[in-house]
Amino acid sequence: MTTATTTPIRPLTHLDILEAEAVHILRETAGEFDRPVILFSGGKDSVVMLHLARKAFAPGPPPIPLLHVDTGHNFPEVIAYRDAVVAEHGLRLHVASVQEYLDTGLLAERPDGMRNPLQTTPLLEAIESHRFDAVFGGGRRDEEKARAKERVFSLRDEFGGWDPRRQRPELWNLYNGRHSPGEHVRVFPLSNWTELDVWQYIAREGIELPPIYFAHEREVFMRRGMWLTAGAWGGPRPDEPVERRSVRYRTVGDMSCTGAVDSAATTVTEVIDEIAASRRTERGATRADDQMTEAAMEDRKREGYF
Repeated sequence: MTTATTTPIRPLTHLDILEAEAVHILRETAGEFDRPVILFSGGKDSVVMLHLARKAFAPGPPPIPLLHVDTGHNFPEVIAYRDAVVAEHGLRLHVASVQEYLDTGLLAERPDGMRNPLQTTPLLEAIESHRFDAVFGGGRRDEEKARAKERVFSLRDEFGGWDPRRQRPELWNLYNGRHSPGEHVRVFPLSNWTELDVWQYIAREGIELPPIYFAHEREVFMRRGMWLTAGAWGGPRPDEPVERRSVRYRTVGDMSCTGAVDSAATTVTEVIDEIAASRRTERGATRADDQMTEAAMEDRKREGYF
């Protein structure tokens, strides 16, 4: 008499659950909307989102193009990484250039040199011109309190604006993508992830990131309590001495408002240990554009920002 053997079932980890939820959101959106697009900056959250999209639609490539709003003051390492990923996987990339809007006079430089707040107009015009009806973003609820208010499916009006009062219930993972002509929906597959979840998933999946996410020697100067990289965007001033320090970046944005942190973490494991000991979110600690006012992010979202 033979005895049947069974393969033990591996219990799901929290990363398995988050991955399954994100894949479900990606597939649900692709099935419900006609012209979705993935916002892709080369930052860690958009890199993870693209990795999930490749999983969701395997064995074929994701049937969704990418869109990057390029400020013209992005970190060169990140732009090089973006282009390499697009070429490697044969993806379609649309680039909306803030610099082009400045050159034509449609936008004007800010006195503080920040270009992140200038991304809204190129983003909205790219959405309108390509008729995108669903826009995937890498925003997470743990990043910032305005993002904590936002649903997975976030309805935007005909001007791209966000109204918290129009947020819809999402019981039992049922997402309502109904929208009127001219409106679109922002979709956030990583809503329920934390920064630590993102890095643990990067470790598990062996995802490659731009090198600035790891400790490296860099010339930086101090402004508003953050280490910024010198560049043509307007820094440093005469009273801001440049130092060479071992730093890394927790988030990636415009060079004028994205600060580095002192770090010796050169591996994913060391970064995870560093994040686990941190008591501040990456945006709260290293993004000057979120510190302009108490409601800076919410104000920008009402205007059509990410």
